[in-house]
Amino acid sequence: MTKIPINTNISPTVGGKIAVVQRRTLAVLSVAQITSGVGVAVGFAFSSLVVARLSGSVSISGLAGTASVLGAALLALPTARAAGRSGRRTGLALAYGCALLGCLITVVAITVRSWPLMLAGLVLFGGASAGSLASRYSATDLSPPGHSARHLSWVVWASTIGSVAGPNLAEPADHLGRRLGLAPDTGPFALSLLAFAIALAVIVIGLRPDPLLLARSIAPDSAPATTPPAPRARGTLRTAWQALRRAPAAVRALVAIAVSHTAMVSVMSMTPVHLDHGGSPNWVIGIVLSLHIAGMYVLSPLVGWLADRIGRVPVLRLGMGLLLAAAVLAGTAGPHGVTQVSAGLALLGAGWSCGLIAGSAMLSEAVPLEHRPAVQGLSDLLMNVCGATGAVAAGLIVGALSYGVLGTVVAVMVTITGAWLTLKRT
Repeated sequence: MTKIPINTNISPTVGGKIAVVQRRTLAVLSVAQITSGVGVAVGFAFSSLVVARLSGSVSISGLAGTASVLGAALLALPTARAAGRSGRRTGLALAYGCALLGCLITVVAITVRSWPLMLAGLVLFGGASAGSLASRYSATDLSPPGHSARHLSWVVWASTIGSVAGPNLAEPADHLGRRLGLAPDTGPFALSLLAFAIALAVIVIGLRPDPLLLARSIAPDSAPATTPPAPRARGTLRTAWQALRRAPAAVRALVAIAVSHTAMVSVMSMTPVHLDHGGSPNWVIGIVLSLHIAGMYVLSPLVGWLADRIGRVPVLRLGMGLLLAAAVLAGTAGPHGVTQVSAGLALLGAGWSCGLIAGSAMLSEAVPLEHRPAVQGLSDLLMNVCGATGAVAAGLIVGALSYGVLGTVVAVMVTITGAWLTLKRT
């Protein structure tokens, strides 16, 4: 695998300063991830239930996950474009600012009982996911060779606290919102708004110096002086595709990330509806989703260490195996099988973690520094488009057939991808 290191000819003094900046960068990104994780988890976990209550349709409820994932996809390129022009801080600020606006629209939509308006708000709400995904790449800009997966995984791990606590804060937030005069079901999204506001402030104030701009300034043969102008969306896509054509390893990483995310979103988004059909109360559904989110984040430092130690592709294949086991466990559980669904959702999260961390590190290392924002933006775009498609299909499959059929479809998808990764050895 080709690695694109930061300039190794810099003096030890400068290298020490870069290490200090990298530690600060990881700390700032981690704090932002903790707070934004609360907002994403609260809103995303219960958005399908709220849409189902507003619309009275299980099939339409699947559009809630689709809307937020689609929003993350639509904002991936603008976020990458802003980062390419003015640095990671500008890109992340754009993403979290859109999420704030989305929360406001969602609160209004629930108040007036309009599920189409709520879906529109959830599209902008997806900016939080776009920001969270972009943060993982921000953690690698100043990483020394052989440490990018670990640094990336630490930022992913920081989401654990907020993401695990988030679903269990929804009901208390709703009760508090009602006491404050808010409409039923708006409290959780008001909490999300507050969480995103804090994350935005942390990024704007704390992410200085900007890691991407600093990495460019010290890269070998870097052009002094100015920041390159931002390419248009079409130019960004063209640059990314051209870079991918010269980097087969990046293509494999992109496919693995997209499949992992599609499997996770499709199963996770319909699990609350499946358990709700069995009569599970909100607090039980919250615990199940917390176990799933714990699987996504708690073991991420171990995943990062493994990816740096044994290689990216072996960890990607491990992830596909975990996703297969998750699809089988969850898919064969009935609406009352809370314990079995919980185990499946935990494995689903762990498989997603392997795909995201190993795939993201592999993708970043496979392309030159000047092309990374464009390729990373394209990766997040395709990843979330696939996830949105999976959420739509999941809602239709569960509505027309069953949750078990959804598990079968996901199992086939990840098995094919795992076999392909095994045949396409690096």
